[in-house]
Amino acid sequence: MFDIGVNLTSTQFAKDRKQVVRRAKDAGLSGLLITGTSALESQQARSLAEEQAGYCWSTAGVHPHYASEWSADTEATLRRLIARPEVVAIGECGLDFNRNISPPEQQAWAFNAQLKLAAECGAPVFLHCRDAHDRFMALLTPWLEALSGAVLHCFTGTREELEACLAAGLSIGITGWVCDERRGFALRELLPLIPADRLLLETDAPYLLPRDMRPRPPSRRNEPCFLPHIVQQVALWRGEDPHWLAQKTDDNARRLFRLSAPGAEHCDLAP
Repeated sequence: MFDIGVNLTSTQFAKDRKQVVRRAKDAGLSGLLITGTSALESQQARSLAEEQAGYCWSTAGVHPHYASEWSADTEATLRRLIARPEVVAIGECGLDFNRNISPPEQQAWAFNAQLKLAAECGAPVFLHCRDAHDRFMALLTPWLEALSGAVLHCFTGTREELEACLAAGLSIGITGWVCDERRGFALRELLPLIPADRLLLETDAPYLLPRDMRPRPPSRRNEPCFLPHIVQQVALWRGEDPHWLAQKTDDNARRLFRLSAPGAEHCDLAP
């Protein structure tokens, strides 16, 4: 049971990062992928992964919100980071036209530059797309044959968008968004369409706390230790055994990011 999306550099974890990782281990997770969202946070993510070598890995990238920060120095930083053994993907990169914190053209420029970097370095990509599917696919498609792999993290799109992503060969990351009774129903109905060997699971902690957890956690902060709940729910809605799904998605993550097999960790899905 592997969490492919943990924002462990978040200030929400400033006081208890080591305890967060310990609780993840105690919950049966075999590994965490720490998300890099800017040059600085990618360096911090790498350092955190190094501290937990063999259990944590990281990505190196620039989120579309920070695309306006893209520069030659940023590219050099990411190139240096991806050479490290604990850094296993370029990203989080992509497009976010929902908020346009960075202008769309700057987002496109930074996204294309990171796809080029991933192709040159033989690294998979950790992707972000929100309200930008057509432009996202137009930029991504020319690079697909050169990329070693790709996952669209935190997928929340439509059936047509899912089918396009699957046809392009992308893996699909599903979060606790699917557990949200206000906005997760449409995504829930799409779960059976995702081939088992292309499904990855994540918490996106500290964000997207599953709203259907009972009892509700005392804090609204999400943690990797809640991934077993997401596994249980996704397995239920897909009609699969949760223990099998936990192992299958773990295998998928390790194959995509070229990670070694887990050690003595186990998958404990007991409530």
